[in-house]
Amino acid sequence: MESNGGQSGLVIACGGTGGHLFPGLAVAEAWTRRGGKVVLLVSEKKIDQEASRKYSQYRFETIPAAAKPPTLSPKMLPFLWDLWRTIGKCRGIVKDFQADAVLGMGGFTSLPPVYAAKQLGVPGFVHDSNALPGKANRLTARWCREVFIGLEAAREYFPGSECVLTGTPVREELKNLPSRTEAAAKLGLDPAKPTLLVMGGSQGARKLNSIVAEAAFADGLQVLHIAGPGDEQRVIDQAGRREGYKVLGFCDDMPSAYAVSDAVVARAGASSMTELAYLGLPSILVPFPFAADDHQTFNAKVFAEAGAAFLEQESGLSSAKLATLVAEMLEPAKRSSMVAALEKLAVKDAAERVCDAILKTLK
Repeated sequence: MESNGGQSGLVIACGGTGGHLFPGLAVAEAWTRRGGKVVLLVSEKKIDQEASRKYSQYRFETIPAAAKPPTLSPKMLPFLWDLWRTIGKCRGIVKDFQADAVLGMGGFTSLPPVYAAKQLGVPGFVHDSNALPGKANRLTARWCREVFIGLEAAREYFPGSECVLTGTPVREELKNLPSRTEAAAKLGLDPAKPTLLVMGGSQGARKLNSIVAEAAFADGLQVLHIAGPGDEQRVIDQAGRREGYKVLGFCDDMPSAYAVSDAVVARAGASSMTELAYLGLPSILVPFPFAADDHQTFNAKVFAEAGAAFLEQESGLSSAKLATLVAEMLEPAKRSSMVAALEKLAVKDAAERVCDAILKTLK
């Protein structure tokens, strides 16, 4: 095998959510740049199917993915049956592709292919981007040569595993943003005005959306509010169609959204936070209150304690408080210190580190 990965076959399981999918695509980009081959395993969810059309240069395979029900639930038997069938399908894909390694990017989509790799004697790896790893990844880690972690805080949750701090990979399209002027023109905004980007997340964003829409921000501040497809019209009505307040249900051009923004209000998903660190965008992080094991709060604490973001729980956040925090975040000295803190947290070459670690093990 060539040291640069030439023609080495890597199966990447990265379906289910953007937090798994986009870092997986970033690894695929880095691996193929070295001359390697990839197959991406995704779920039947809409986000995965859209990606398979957008990134048509890669081979995608759809595999069933379901979260584990409670152990004593009557759903457990059908879950185990489906899991076993999925493992069989993954074994066939790994075998036919003649994979040299299998990488899971997290969640229950990763478990079957990594376990299949173990059965076939193919090296398996899993990546966890959160400060508090999920149960699926902690289980999957048992069958892995190494565990790749996005944040140092995750290491203690994999006591029996060899952990490598790689950071979380960022896809190529975010490494070359359009100019602010070009991005503003695309989105119908004024490039000369400070801009706040709001990303409510696709689930359970209704309350956060309302808090933002009702906030009395300082004069001259533009807002680009990605409200989620199901909440777009309500947020448009709530924001009062005021000037400089742009609401989108969904944004398929995140490079432009980031390029025109000076600060962000967002959930504390690890992939989004990775992008904020990479791009040096200060934020107010409002963890999704119903996230498994409240893991988004653990993520946000890492940034808040470093001085790179404000951490605010949704239950204690009001429109008035949000407006005050946004004004503070955009004050030049404060923004500058937050940007410096983000620079220290950012891992700019995470995808390369993941590839290097896999190849080192394969050698």
